This record gives sequence, structure tokens and C-alpha cells, in this order.
Amino acid sequence: QVQLVESGGGPVQSGGSLRLSCVASGSICNINVMGWYRQAPGKQRELVADITRSGLTNYADSVKGRFTISRDNAKNTMYLQMNSLKPEDTAVYYCNALKSLRNYWGQGTQVTVSS
Repeated sequence: QVQLVESGGGPVQSGGSLRLSCVASGSICNINVMGWYRQAPGKQRELVADITRSGLTNYADSVKGRFTISRDNAKNTMYLQMNSLKPEDTAVYYCNALKSLRNYWGQGTQVTVSS
């Protein structure tokens, strides 16, 4: 089992910044890909960004150039630096870990961007 705990969400004004953190615990060996997803009200959950153990990254087009995903394997922690936030970034952000073809999810953290 893998446990994921997110933190760092909250209210922010348009153009502002937030940094989300996700700490992994439990059976964390061989977690390859970790990622951030988000779900806005009435919409499906979507990939924001993901990162492999070796540091290869992938971003949704809507956040390229504004968000940066990173991972500290020694601390079992993943981060999402979000800059130039827009109201359309408002959503619950979820941490995800893929291990042995099984997806693990955190409880989510709310990000609310006001105009």
C-alpha cells in the first residue's frame, strides 16, 4: 500500500503562486511515475503534470510554462509549483502514484483562484 498526503492548497488571487506538496509513505519502493491531477466542479479529473523517478516530465498544454513539477526521491515528496494562476485553475488537486500497474491517490487539496 502507498499513502499519499497533499498540502499547500488554498485561496489565491489571479496571477499569484502556490506550491503543492505530496508526501508518499508505505510501500514506496518501485513507484515509477507520480503525478498531479485536478478536478473542477462538473468536470472530469485531468492530468496536470507527471514525473518519472528519473525526472522526465510531462505537462498538460494548459499549464505549460506556468507550472513546474519536481520530485525529491530522498524525501519521498513531489511538488507542483504553480505560477501565474488563473481562475480556470480552480480545482481540487490530487496526487497520484503508479506502482505495479496500480494507481494510488491522495485525498486532494483545494486550489481556488479568484479574479
